[in-house]
Amino acid sequence: MSSAEYILTLSCPDRPGVVAAVSGLLSGRGCNIIESQQFGDEQAQRFFMRVQFAAPLPEDDLRTAFAALAPEFGMEVKLREVARKPRVLIMVSKFDHCLNDLLYRVRAKSLDIEIVAVASNHPDLRPLTQSYGIDYHHLPVTPETKARQEAEVLALVEHYQVDLVVLARYMQVLSEDLCEKLAGRAINIHHSFLPSFKGARPYHQAHDRGVKLIGATAHYVTSDLDEGPIIEQEVARVNHSHSSQDLVALGRDVECVALARAVTWHAEQRVLLDGHKTVIFPR
Repeated sequence: MSSAEYILTLSCPDRPGVVAAVSGLLSGRGCNIIESQQFGDEQAQRFFMRVQFAAPLPEDDLRTAFAALAPEFGMEVKLREVARKPRVLIMVSKFDHCLNDLLYRVRAKSLDIEIVAVASNHPDLRPLTQSYGIDYHHLPVTPETKARQEAEVLALVEHYQVDLVVLARYMQVLSEDLCEKLAGRAINIHHSFLPSFKGARPYHQAHDRGVKLIGATAHYVTSDLDEGPIIEQEVARVNHSHSSQDLVALGRDVECVALARAVTWHAEQRVLLDGHKTVIFPR
């Protein structure tokens, strides 16, 4: 049979022999390693590894082989065929810049994901979404209907067999229950000023304080608001000549860049969770 490419990621307690065991298993089955990266967290005493390889055997056989190896090392293993694009649900409110950026990158083939649907608590971005031939779901929410609306979100995740949920400036706080159900497969983007400004009109607050750096942070969603494991951050320098509207415009740019990188790295399985942190294996 012809070979297919796969990405294997794993984490386990740090001990000798992990790399040898993985490479030995692959070579013993005629697999060719294309790229291999590893990292040992001395403080956590945990080992992380990402391997991309070509294999002449079925995926089920590979899964069986690694399932047999995992208990010996206490491994948490993930395996995906490279050709299978992650299926993504994007959630938005009224801001369109991050959604538009992700849609364009997919169409331009610079972002290798499949956006299967967009969901929003407002109807505003339906025309943009449908211009790309993608389903749009308007899911309005109030404090009284929040539980029912989040149940509809989970129904979409199941219906579309979603691998990743991207909050592309979705201006609603997810419940603790929904955060737990999407743990490790939901990414959020938000501004991250130095110092931080919370609440309404953060760019205007930053302008009033004369900040010199503005930025954005992409992170995994947890029940700790905007404090999940960080995947990527981007900054831009500003000065006294920039107006508050200049900061808003620059903020849109850095939000798009940080979110696109985070989604790309997650899709390529370059991001591994290390407690409250992440391990990022670069290209």
